[in-house]
Amino acid sequence: MSTPIRTANPLPTAAPTHESVFDDAVVLVVDDHDVNLQLFERILVNAGTRHVHLSSDPLGVVELYKRLRPDLVLLDLHMPGMDGLTVMDAMRDATRPEDFVPVIVLTADATSMAREAALRAGATDFLTKPVDAMEVTLRARNVLHTRALHKRLQAHNADLRAEIAERDAAEREARMAASAKVRRLRAVLDVSPPRILFQPVAQLDSGKVVGYEALARFDQEPYEPPNVWFAEAAKVGLGVEFELAAVRLALDHVASIQPGAVLAINVSPTTAMTGELAQLLAKYPQERLVLELTEHAQVDDYDRLLEALTRLRSRGVCLAVDDAGAGFASLHHILLLSPDIIKLDISLVRDIHEDPVKRALACSLVTFAREIGSTIIAEGIETPDELATLADLGVPWGQGYHLGRPAPLPVL
Repeated sequence: MSTPIRTANPLPTAAPTHESVFDDAVVLVVDDHDVNLQLFERILVNAGTRHVHLSSDPLGVVELYKRLRPDLVLLDLHMPGMDGLTVMDAMRDATRPEDFVPVIVLTADATSMAREAALRAGATDFLTKPVDAMEVTLRARNVLHTRALHKRLQAHNADLRAEIAERDAAEREARMAASAKVRRLRAVLDVSPPRILFQPVAQLDSGKVVGYEALARFDQEPYEPPNVWFAEAAKVGLGVEFELAAVRLALDHVASIQPGAVLAINVSPTTAMTGELAQLLAKYPQERLVLELTEHAQVDDYDRLLEALTRLRSRGVCLAVDDAGAGFASLHHILLLSPDIIKLDISLVRDIHEDPVKRALACSLVTFAREIGSTIIAEGIETPDELATLADLGVPWGQGYHLGRPAPLPVL
């Protein structure tokens, strides 16, 4: 006759070890002899287990197993009505594939045949009755420790899966955003290309226009400045294509520029190294073109850049480097490339008539340019005082709102 299922309360003698695997473990003991249940209860509680559940009913143990979700099962191998092997099969069917619930089989049958049958059926360990209390404690601790490691591994794997899923979702979203951005940018090139405006470059002493800088303007809503458009195009692999499209539109106006004036077009180092740019420029009067190298993009191969620029300059194209005085990168470009034109950055030009430090730096750059055979252009001249100061410093050319805003080319 089966005894009722009961849960043991901790005994006063229990002394659980700090952070022991027994502390919160739920242990289910199944044996058809009540004396054995009491023995294992006392051993486990003394080891520090606070949640020991006992059953002498093999027929009802599976439902109890489903309800308790134990961390460890101690299971008698030979019981009337339903043996331990059958119980293990039923418990395995009730266990999630990702879970590991160790089972220690208990039996008085010490034969190797009984041990092999239990292990083959899925038992984690094997104890022969009569049992030694220390051996029960150690074996239970070992399999609980293995289960704890398994749970930790499962939690780690779950975190990894969640992280991978999150990363995959982010990558899918980024790909979708990039695809949408590519479609938008291609629509700009195919349907609504940028307008090209031209800002005059003039001699500071006479005001005579000596050239124009071609500047792209995008009319799409919401409005974004040109540098943002080109930067976004570069991010999705359309940077060169976008720049070349703007260059083509600018070069279409070369014939509309008055004789003797030059046309400056802006390109990144990456575009400057392409054969497409060289082929495009070859269709126009080379001596009327200025290639203005933007310094914001990192140059990974100066040797290749120098080789490409040398070929263009040998055909008559002039080279300009902008933003001089704004930072180390532009000076690095100047030292390595020895450009024909050095453009003073607007931050150096702004209020230069009130700042002796800016005047000293500008004067040094004028001297430096003269020594290497370059011409200085001051960018961003907006007041008569700035213009007069720069002219006094020996800056020959300049551009800015005071001299002329970007606009369509004047009719010849």
